Amino acid sequence: IDERADLLLLAGDLYDDDWRDYSTGLFFAAQMARLKDAGIPVVWIRGNHDAASKITRHLRLSDNVRELSVNEAETVRYDDLGVAVHGQGFASREVRENIALAYPGPLPDFVNIGLLHTSVTGRPGHEPYAPCKLEELRYKGYDYWALGHVHAREVLSTEPWVVFAGNLQGRHVRETGEKGATVIDVWAGRISGVRPAVPDVVRFARVSVDAAECDHGEDVLDRTRS
Repeated sequence: IDERADLLLLAGDLYDDDWRDYSTGLFFAAQMARLKDAGIPVVWIRGNHDAASKITRHLRLSDNVRELSVNEAETVRYDDLGVAVHGQGFASREVRENIALAYPGPLPDFVNIGLLHTSVTGRPGHEPYAPCKLEELRYKGYDYWALGHVHAREVLSTEPWVVFAGNLQGRHVRETGEKGATVIDVWAGRISGVRPAVPDVVRFARVSVDAAECDHGEDVLDRTRS
């Protein structure tokens, strides 16, 4: 809403496994309703943490939200925006095949965006789900690939754009630094800019403390506090 966005894309893992209660789903549904009031459509896919086989309880979301199929890749067109979004969610937690190969070809005269939950060729600390090669994504003919699964921001390519936006929020002390989304600027039917947006609330940092001159444990604590 602050960015006056025309469209929001979510590349999987909205939820971390099944809900312990409904508060998570209710909060998300309320935020999607806020986007509806602002005239912002949403497209999302399921990842390994919120695969169709994992989330057993459902809430009806506002009609501005479109979930893409977990059975096959599909395309949603926004003719007023000149944008086509292609994607497929996870039917089960462990998707080991290269689902990107079956994504449809780009639509002419549209900005084509691929929405994919993947490890690409593999990333440390992440299971190799929906593996694919960067060359396969680049030669698909899309203008942008919005990737989920990997928690750190990473730009794999700029021609075309292939981007892991990373988490919106660091989840624990090992996920340090800024976390956020990626904003795609489009002008005259072409991507004119790609930039990070940083909405994280809590930020973790790694700080070194020189304790060489400390004689006691209390001295170390004092220096750490300062």
